[in-house]
Amino acid sequence: MIDFLWPIFGGVLIGLSATVLLLFNGKIAGISGIIYQAITDKTSVNRKQHWFFLIGILLGAYLFHLLSGKALPETNDNYLLAIIAGLLVGVGVKLGNGCTSGHGVCGIGRLSMRSLVATICFMLTAIISVAIINSIIPTGAL
Repeated sequence: MIDFLWPIFGGVLIGLSATVLLLFNGKIAGISGIIYQAITDKTSVNRKQHWFFLIGILLGAYLFHLLSGKALPETNDNYLLAIIAGLLVGVGVKLGNGCTSGHGVCGIGRLSMRSLVATICFMLTAIISVAIINSIIPTGAL
C-alpha cells in the first residue's frame, strides 16, 4: 500500500472503533479513562471489557507492523523522562476532563463544543511546544 494511505487507513479504523464502542456499549473511547477504569473498576464484566479493549489496541499496532513490514518505533531509554512525561499527561487529563483521544476523536465526533475547544488547546500547546523545543535544541540532538 502507498505510504501516505497508512495514516488515512489508521484514522478510519480509529473512528470506526470509537463509533462501534459508543453504539454497542454506550462508552466513549477515551484511552486514559479506559485505563483508569480497567485498574479501578470493581465489576468484573466492565473490567474485562476495558482490558480487552486495551489489549486490542496493542495487538492492532503489533499486527499493523507485522503485516505492513514497517519497523516498530524505537523507544527512548530515558525512563525518568518517560515517568515525568506520563505524570504531566495524567495531570493534563485530569485538568482537561479527558485525553486527546476522548476529546479529539469521540468528543468532536459527538459535536461537543467542550471537546472542540479542548482539542484546539491540545493542538496549539503541541505546536508551541515543538516550536520552543526546536528553537532550543538542535535538530537531531534528541
